[in-house]
Parts: sequence; structure tokens; C-alpha cells
Amino acid sequence: MSDTLTHAPEDRALRHWTFPDPARVKIGSDAHEQMFCRMLLETHNPYRPAVLDWPPLPPDALHRLTSLPIWDIAVQTEGHAAIRVATYAAQLSDPLLRETIEMDAAEEARHKIVLSKLVAAYGIELAPEPEYPSPRDAEWAWMLTGYSECIDSFFAFGLFRSAQQSGYFPEALVETFEPVIQEEARHILFFVNWVTWYRRTMPWWRRPWHSLRVGAIWFKLVWERVAIARGIDANGVAQDANFLASNGGSVGKALTTRELVELCLAENERRMSGYDARLVRPAVVPRLARLALRFLK
Repeated sequence: MSDTLTHAPEDRALRHWTFPDPARVKIGSDAHEQMFCRMLLETHNPYRPAVLDWPPLPPDALHRLTSLPIWDIAVQTEGHAAIRVATYAAQLSDPLLRETIEMDAAEEARHKIVLSKLVAAYGIELAPEPEYPSPRDAEWAWMLTGYSECIDSFFAFGLFRSAQQSGYFPEALVETFEPVIQEEARHILFFVNWVTWYRRTMPWWRRPWHSLRVGAIWFKLVWERVAIARGIDANGVAQDANFLASNGGSVGKALTTRELVELCLAENERRMSGYDARLVRPAVVPRLARLALRFLK
């Protein structure tokens, strides 16, 4: 297996998948559950972080990489995500759904290992990691993780592509890290199908409470990102400004806000395009991005 993985057969399987049943799939049906679960399970890329080949970097590229103010929060985010997703999976009785979300959790844990290997390979010092306790409300934590990834991955797709196009990151490093970015696309595609299916299958009298919880999650996520962009973390402690807010113009090309949003939209579409068209696509963040374009010059 190739260490960089980008052109390996497993990588192509990661990006292209069609449900074998050609019939129309009703959203919220058993067939829909089969489809979005099989998508995640059958596109799993079995790479091992230990065999990834982190290429040597010239001094300027190494400085750009090590100076990015994202590594602590990136490692910790994956650590929290892994335990939250695993905790939700453990309380499920549906065997297919449990198996799929357990694999999702394993991939999140693997992302943390990949990031840990990267920072070790390039001598990046991290702050001491916090503990990652199991959440008390497993469903809330699972949805918080899913919606958070819907926001963050949308912008990460565009910034990663910009860095690749400009040579900000050397091509060898881009190819090594690329499977992690595409796995996030699979995760949010799975999540938006799960949440759509879950709402359709719950009793009608539970839906208002579910809607309130989802609204509270969106409020929390937007509030946190506004705070981080101002240099304040979720605990009220001053931090470096958020990477997306403060470094979007320094990673890759010097993009205007409009160009960055357009690139994020294009990359989001490209990364989702290889999967069965019957799957529900992420809609909220792309829709807000298109709305924003109306006001951006």
C-alpha cells in the first residue's frame, strides 16, 4: 500500500460509492438507513497512521507549517470527537447503526493519531492535552460533533485546496494528509443522512423537542466560533484568533472573502460528488454561504 495513499485503490474507493439497489430510496426508510450506513462502512480506507511517510520539508515550508496556530485545537477536537461518537454508539441497539458509528469513532480516533504523528514528525510542541471524559448526554454530544464538523469541514475544504493550489504546503505533504480531509466529507455526509432519517423515524410528539435541541446546538456552535474568532475560547480565556478567521488570507492564495466562499462551495461539491446522488447532501452551511455571496463583492 502506498504511504501517501492518494492514488491507491483504497483511496478511489473512499471517494466513489453507489448503493447497489437501483430502486428509489425513500428518505427515512429502512433502505435509506442501509444506504447511508453501507456508504460509510464500504468506503472505509484501512490506512495505518504508523506507516504514513511524513516528507522532509524545506525550511520555509517547515516554518509555515509549524507557525500555524491550529495544532493544539486540532488534536483536542479529534480527541473529544472520538469519545463523543463512541459513547453514542455504545448505547445503540440497532446493530447496523452501532457498527457504523463505532467505525466513525475509530476514524475520529485515527485522525487524532495522524495529527499527533504529524506534530511529532515536524517538532511542533503542543500544550498538555486535557482529559476526554465520556459525555453525560450521548445524543447531544453526538449531534454537537456532527453539526460542528458540518461547519468546520466546509471551510477546511476550501482552505486546504487553496493551500494545495498555491504550494503553501508541498505536494507530498498534501497527498499524505488528503485521506483525512476526505474522511471528514464522508462523516458529514453520513451525519446529515442520519439526522434526517432519525427525525423521520421518531414519533411526531418528540420532534418539537428534537428541533429545540438542534437549534440550541447551532446557537452554541455559532457563539463559540464568534468567541474564538475574537481570540476567546469556550471557557472565556483569551487565545490566538481562530485559524479560519485570521489566516484565511495567508494560507495559499491571497483570496478575497468572496473567492474563499466560492472555493469552499466548489470543494464541498467536488468532495461529495462521488457518492450516490440519492443520499441527502449537507445543506445548511452551503445555503448560508450562497446567501452570503449575494452581499459580497
